[in-house]
Amino acid sequence: MSTSVPLLRRAAVEGLGAAALVTVVVGSGIQATELTRDVGTQLLANSLATVFGLGVLIAFLGPVSGAHFNPAVTLAAWFTGRRTREGLGLRDVAAYVPAQVVGAIAGAVLADAMFGKPLVAFSTHERWAGHLWLAEVVATAGLVWLVFGLARAGSAHLAPLLVASYVGAAYWFTSSTSFANPAVTIGRAFTDTFAGIAPTSVLPFLAAQLCGAAAGLGLVTVCFGRPAAVGEAEVPVPDDGRHPPSPDRSTEGSALV
Repeated sequence: MSTSVPLLRRAAVEGLGAAALVTVVVGSGIQATELTRDVGTQLLANSLATVFGLGVLIAFLGPVSGAHFNPAVTLAAWFTGRRTREGLGLRDVAAYVPAQVVGAIAGAVLADAMFGKPLVAFSTHERWAGHLWLAEVVATAGLVWLVFGLARAGSAHLAPLLVASYVGAAYWFTSSTSFANPAVTIGRAFTDTFAGIAPTSVLPFLAAQLCGAAAGLGLVTVCFGRPAAVGEAEVPVPDDGRHPPSPDRSTEGSALV
């Protein structure tokens, strides 16, 4: 993410990216159900399309806005940035999150339009169960752990491949099929198709995702420690040729899904 890019443009990119992501998720779900009746094959097609689409979007738009497309990631980036005064401020969050939500809704409407479905039809797919909420905690925690861990390890350039791969895997190892994104969850309530979620099921999913984001940040701290606060001295390590250079953490919170 380039901090020199105007906020309005970054917010627009976040909205467009979220719209494109939900279009991929919903559109591939509709296409799959029209091509086969086998639910396993439907989920496979849906997950593969999401992996490919998400990887492209992160690589394509990451340099502009950080490619969050996800309020949980945006809020986590703001929370970690408070300590270091790097990354997003409250003004950025106030622009990113509404753009992501509006974009996600627009993406669901666009996907329905492309397949001749009603433009706005609230989902009737109830997803109300404790094991689904637990799955959303796990899926979101893993996502935040990965994206911020990559940044802390100086490997943010691997985000397009690894984040997309994680999301594809989480489709299959979580009972909820890994929404792991509040904006996408809200957007998917606006389509009564394979990828939909009933509006009455949305709030518990959002709560679980926020809990998962907090847990993910906790895992990052366990694995990498806390980033040094502004003005906090770091103990120098003697350079005896055995210690690798410290990872560059200036990209933390950037190039993330």
